[in-house]
Amino acid sequence: MFEEFKKFAMRGNALDLAVGVVIGAAFGKIVSSLVDDLIMPIIGAVTPGNLDFSNYYIALSTNIANHPAYADAKKVGAAFGYGAFLTALLNFLIVAFALFLLIRAVNKIAATKAEAPAEPAPPPREEVLLEEIRDLLAKR
Repeated sequence: MFEEFKKFAMRGNALDLAVGVVIGAAFGKIVSSLVDDLIMPIIGAVTPGNLDFSNYYIALSTNIANHPAYADAKKVGAAFGYGAFLTALLNFLIVAFALFLLIRAVNKIAATKAEAPAEPAPPPREEVLLEEIRDLLAKR
């Protein structure tokens, strides 16, 4: 069973998938930081009232009073955090758009490679030698 697992793990597809997952996790952190630290503050500054989407919620519990920050409200009782959802949705849209641009670029590169005509393969060395011998015999 160990040998079979080793054969599976060492196949190219499994290794490619593992690399993709690791890079995807790192990319996800970058996008989260982009949204949380750069985009959402700009949106908050542009909208009236200096909005902070991460603290938008609806209290579902009577224990939540004086509208504390969302993180504190979740500790006290049930809260419907639609601001955190909007932030996660924006994260998804940015990741999806970045992947779209990446796949589009890869497809363009693949299309240009496919359009380029392939050079004909040189004839085998034996065939070249036989043609030279034939030509020498024809000259006699």
